[in-house]
Amino acid sequence: MKNHPYVLTIAGFDPSGGAGITADVKTFEALKVYGLSVCTANTIQNDIDFKACFWIDIDVIKKQIEVLCNRFKITHVKIGIVQHWKILNEIIDILIEKNKEIKIILDPIIRSSTHFSFQEISPKPESVHQLDKVLDKIYLLTPNYQEIEKLYVDKSIQETIDHIKKKTNILLKGGHRTDVIGKDELFMKNGSHFTLNPKRQNIYEKHGSGCVLSSAITANLALGFPLLKSCYRAKKYTENFLGSNKSLLGYHSM
Repeated sequence: MKNHPYVLTIAGFDPSGGAGITADVKTFEALKVYGLSVCTANTIQNDIDFKACFWIDIDVIKKQIEVLCNRFKITHVKIGIVQHWKILNEIIDILIEKNKEIKIILDPIIRSSTHFSFQEISPKPESVHQLDKVLDKIYLLTPNYQEIEKLYVDKSIQETIDHIKKKTNILLKGGHRTDVIGKDELFMKNGSHFTLNPKRQNIYEKHGSGCVLSSAITANLALGFPLLKSCYRAKKYTENFLGSNKSLLGYHSM
């Protein structure tokens, strides 16, 4: 498909269309890439209420990935909710087996905006080991402040940042900051550090905004933009999404 690279999202299904694979594909479409999707969970939710999460069997997920990778050239993948780190490692290993140069963007969704917990965080050595293995294989991690403080429960936020950026790039989203709301920070594996300040004022809280940002970054990377430029462009797109209306469900457009 000329000028429309194939981009894969591996995430949960949200019937409200605000988050998960539906929001990711909407974002991909708006940014002129073709969105493919693999479902990791079927959720019972809307924009304000979360009832249940039914995880998809890992064998089904593997088969979904294989049938897509065998048909399409996939160079960039966004991953959302996955049941636990061990399964995530299995998923990543399949992707790398299909394309050793693949770039994986992980949005580590630990809890939904409606306060449902997806990941069981543990300081146990095996859990930490599995998380470390994940970070060694991905291209970018996109946690918010609530998520980063739960990744390594025995470390401070700064200690966690220092640990992660030795392994991969990290965009720390600022939607939950207490000082400057919306100020994101990009910490690159090469040691570079950039601040992405918010530009728009008339924005409103949205269900699935983290999914939109990470999928927008993925789309821009697939279009050939470098990481910093992809983050800037994705932030602008997400701010437009946040300002599209006053409800919890945003509209997608360039």
